[in-house]
Amino acid sequence: MSLLTLLAFTLVASIAIATPGPTVLLALANGSRFGVRRACAGMFGAVLSDFVLVGAVAVGLGALLAASEFWFAVVKWIGIAYLAYLGIMMLRSKGMLDASLNAGTPGDAKSGRAIFLKSFLVAVTNPKGYLFCSALLPQFIAPGAPQIPQYLIIAIVFAALDFVIMFAYAVLGAQAIRLLRKSGALWLDRICGCALLALSGSLALYRRAAA
Repeated sequence: MSLLTLLAFTLVASIAIATPGPTVLLALANGSRFGVRRACAGMFGAVLSDFVLVGAVAVGLGALLAASEFWFAVVKWIGIAYLAYLGIMMLRSKGMLDASLNAGTPGDAKSGRAIFLKSFLVAVTNPKGYLFCSALLPQFIAPGAPQIPQYLIIAIVFAALDFVIMFAYAVLGAQAIRLLRKSGALWLDRICGCALLALSGSLALYRRAAA
């Protein structure tokens, strides 16, 4: 993989990641509700999912989902259900910061794991992610060179970009709450909840043939 190819991938991946999707919306919401430090747990979950996605493409899982209507539907409806669940939970929330998360109590570790798993599951159950990566990544892989080192480089770059962009969204959410206070948390939860429900609906309309 040449430097020019890597730079081209970085540009394309940055644009794709920065476009608001489930994981960046969760980073925004987590930053507003729990602060940037706590939101990092969710970012690490999304980063882990990046390695899963790239690894899946490397072993051909993306191609399997593109070819198998059954497995595509399985992953698709799991993703739809989970996004809808998160959206409804945000709409039902009172928009208040969880005091136990900011107080350094023993419940912090459990809550951190929950935030981590939430972001990880949102990303890893999205079939569009597999199909997108399956269509995009091979274009930046040199056929005549060893495949695994190239996919590893792509995974590291993709994960680093994802973390930086999610971190920016989390900072934005945290700053917004400082300005808007309690009512701001309520409205931000409502906006993110509606956006996640909209993404869930768009995923329900998504067809394998469109990939």
